[in-house]
Amino acid sequence: MAFKEFDLQGVGKVKIYKRRGTRGLRLSLHPENYVRVTMPTWLPYKTGLDFARSRRTWINQHRQPLRLLRQNMKIGKQYQLKFIASNIKQPRTAIAASRIMVQYPSISSIYSADVQNMARKASLRALKKEAPQLLSLRLEQLAKQHRFKYKIVKFRYLKSRWGSCTSKKEITLNIMLLNLPWQLIDHVILHELLHTKVLKHGPKFWKEFEKIEPEAKSLQKKLRHHQPAF
Repeated sequence: MAFKEFDLQGVGKVKIYKRRGTRGLRLSLHPENYVRVTMPTWLPYKTGLDFARSRRTWINQHRQPLRLLRQNMKIGKQYQLKFIASNIKQPRTAIAASRIMVQYPSISSIYSADVQNMARKASLRALKKEAPQLLSLRLEQLAKQHRFKYKIVKFRYLKSRWGSCTSKKEITLNIMLLNLPWQLIDHVILHELLHTKVLKHGPKFWKEFEKIEPEAKSLQKKLRHHQPAF
């Protein structure tokens, strides 16, 4: 999918993607702090820029500040983030055992945009590695315990949701779940498993949910205090 990147005054970084089959213009805020515009292939990039400019107020109101990644921060259930100052020109990363190592130029700072971006990407790679191991096992355990059946499970970095379930009983879990306490992880997994029987939210859904998890509504409130992004 073709795209171009622009720096739009008052908005910041904008990436405009031309996609076949797209009929209109769509705008979203990417977790890595840029605006993404998707539009038909036949439209000029200027149209996408004008569209982003017209939504500037909305963008600035809804944009979430990136969370700073810090030394020794815990990532997932088994990783720890390590920043190492080195005599190098560009930051680089490595994942080994239980550590996510981020080497950066000694003249720079761990809070510089380049270093933070590298650390964020490495952390996501670590979570993508860990998620199939831990979340699939817990999904299987809870499904068996409560007699749910699902077709497949996928693991992705979702921008605004912890998980989803389709009418075909295909479950997707956000790899960022691993940054939550296990009680909330189980809550999200049970939520998606229940969708294999009751697809839409409503009184029936929550009635069934509270049968298997009496604290479902209170845990849902706790979940709102967490964001599925770094």
